[in-house]
Amino acid sequence: MRAEDLDEVVAIERASFGMPWSRGAFLYEIEQNRVARCWVLREGDAVVAYLCLWEIGEELHVTNIAVHPRLRRRGLARQLLTAILDDGRSRRLRSVTLEVRPTNEEARTLYESFGFKVVGRRKGYYYDTGEDALIMETDLQTGRLRAGS
Repeated sequence: MRAEDLDEVVAIERASFGMPWSRGAFLYEIEQNRVARCWVLREGDAVVAYLCLWEIGEELHVTNIAVHPRLRRRGLARQLLTAILDDGRSRRLRSVTLEVRPTNEEARTLYESFGFKVVGRRKGYYYDTGEDALIMETDLQTGRLRAGS
């Protein structure tokens, strides 16, 4: 993701979430946050999906993922997740975590297909609705949770 992608990224973000990240939040992630990595997926010249994560030590934390609303259910989020998980495995990173709304069945099903399991809950995480977040995790090397998780 580059600064010149942000008009398209922010448009997808606003169409996807009731609590969208601002342009400034994305800009901070790509230009200042040393642990952040953000990717876009393009079809031709158009940004159709994106994924942001933090890489801290041997762990990845997915912070944001979205697909353009007209292009959903075509495997684009799966493509992005596959790429970052494969990259993490190849570099011997240990695990991936993320938060998801309990009501977001589509996303939960996608994450479960990659071996993510619910390992906890963050109370009142989403300030727009007060909804909790489910914490999901997978072990990159085995596709299962670490012992003790």
